Amino acid sequence: MTGKENEVLKSKGISIEEFNKQLKRFKEGFPYLKLHSEANTHYGIVSLNNHQEEEYLAVWEDYITGPYTIMKFVPASGAASRMFKDLYGFLSANYSTPTTSFEKMFFNKIQEFAFFDDLDEICRKSKKTKERGVLELIENKEYKTIIELLLLDSGLNYGSLPKGLLKFHSYKESARTPFEEHLVEGAKYAATKSGVVNVHFTVSSEHKDLFQNLLKNVESVYESTLGVRYSITFSEQKPSTDTIAVDMDNSPFRDEEGNLVFRPGGHGALIENLNDLNADVIFIKNIDNVVPDHLKAETIKYKQILAGVLVSVQSKIFNYLRLLDSGRYSHDQVLEILQFVQKTLCCKNPETKYLEDSVLVLYLKEKLNRPLRVCGMVENVGEPGGGPFLAYNSDGTISPQILESSQIDSNNNEYLEMFRRGTHFNPVDLVCGVRDYNGGKFNLKNYIDKNTGFISKKSMNGKELKALERPGLWNGAMSDWNTVFVEVPLATFNPVKTVNDLLRDSHQ
Repeated sequence: MTGKENEVLKSKGISIEEFNKQLKRFKEGFPYLKLHSEANTHYGIVSLNNHQEEEYLAVWEDYITGPYTIMKFVPASGAASRMFKDLYGFLSANYSTPTTSFEKMFFNKIQEFAFFDDLDEICRKSKKTKERGVLELIENKEYKTIIELLLLDSGLNYGSLPKGLLKFHSYKESARTPFEEHLVEGAKYAATKSGVVNVHFTVSSEHKDLFQNLLKNVESVYESTLGVRYSITFSEQKPSTDTIAVDMDNSPFRDEEGNLVFRPGGHGALIENLNDLNADVIFIKNIDNVVPDHLKAETIKYKQILAGVLVSVQSKIFNYLRLLDSGRYSHDQVLEILQFVQKTLCCKNPETKYLEDSVLVLYLKEKLNRPLRVCGMVENVGEPGGGPFLAYNSDGTISPQILESSQIDSNNNEYLEMFRRGTHFNPVDLVCGVRDYNGGKFNLKNYIDKNTGFISKKSMNGKELKALERPGLWNGAMSDWNTVFVEVPLATFNPVKTVNDLLRDSHQ
């Protein structure tokens, strides 16, 4: 390490010790998780009936009348470039007319995209097109010109913008971005009775001004039409969460000028941003999982239900902790609390049957006094996403965890069978309780399982490198939280992975 490199580490807030730990990780790798079983509606995932749903809706309605801070947390820094992978492929292809089914669908239905009017306008203004719009260019088979003006900085620059700033949905008077849809959504389920809506977006530094400018243009409009007051905040991924890249020999990777190369540590780095927020209840949802107004009712209902489950479970946890703190509990009450931990929190310890009450109480206090998350789970229909499992923790206990396929040993046939049998997956639909029973904030960094990151292969300037991904935000970064999985309808999950997903009924 040179003096200059030490200064780089210092400027990022990364210690030499952390730097060396990262290098060691590349050499040693990450252990696979030990699984107990897949979670399902028989054990591990709560399936609510209509009566229970109504009860939890009422619980949430009551909660928001209290003196609590509610917030919506939206990771919004992801670039949209992957949405347009197929269109970039068309641009570089050795043919000039739509050939693949994806390309044909895009051009056949181009008028159905919410960004069509903007694209048509930019086409007419471009020097290349001689004032012709999209449909005239299609008539003249100038397909690649249209794609260039959609994706590149000579046009709309959609290929370099974050998803949150692309126009997703058409309305009679205008079109909305996912950023705006989250503002509208927040007003429907995360507003306090006084009408305040707190929404926090994590954004990249190069796009922060664009988000803030859009907010300036629309904030008063949505406040007026929805009858709320917004408190919108932004943060960026911290440089201290970046990770060093290495070459195939696990030596620090250097760019063409010989400088160390660092990469963002993945969405798990956002646990730091989440930890900085001051709220009682925090909703977490991905930027691209939004629907137009006429389809929002189901999403809003189940967000409220998940929040109702959270505050109900949290209330029981707080009451149990206060009882244990008082010392005035009976043996039957200790057993009742143990049942709650095992059945509601699905946290099991094979050793508890051998413990004396005094030791059991210490165990129960440790397991109860943790951050709490309630996670919506939808039926598995082949979409990518983490699955709900019951996994072993480092202390020998078993608890609910959300796992990605990369965390499962592909040589273990028993585990692969569990993954195959899995009936549900996590669409990133979480409600979190981040205060303890005395009203203090949990330090969320204390509940990360640092053994749950993974190593991925990338390239830079034609050279292969290995990158270190931190434990995922809703995976290992929340590994030591109390967790409740609740089944929610598939209609609440409407991701946009490719631009043609915007043609689905759920985005029209």
